Amino acid sequence: MENIIVVKSKNFAIRIVKLYKYLNENKKEYIMSRQLLKSGTSIGANVKEAIRGQSKPDFYAKMNIALKEASETEYWLELLKETDYIDEPSFKSVYTDCQEILKILMSITKTQNCNA
Repeated sequence: MENIIVVKSKNFAIRIVKLYKYLNENKKEYIMSRQLLKSGTSIGANVKEAIRGQSKPDFYAKMNIALKEASETEYWLELLKETDYIDEPSFKSVYTDCQEILKILMSITKTQNCNA
């Protein structure tokens, strides 16, 4: 059975890569899009590392990093929307995915805080 956060974070990373390419090629935006690329793809990388963690503390440390990266990604998406680099329909679609990932990661990390 596939782990939902692994699947969702990887699919999200693919969307972020495509958005990065669009912003570079069509909007000639290079600064914020680079930040978005780094944080948006880092979520899945940290989730994948967490799954292969050596211990429970290692797992939760990586999941907390993924949560922070998701929060940063949310910020860059908002900024790109508010500066008119992303239109409303595109923003809503990718932002909704980001929000869903944030909720899952908050739930996972909250579980750790309850068990601490």
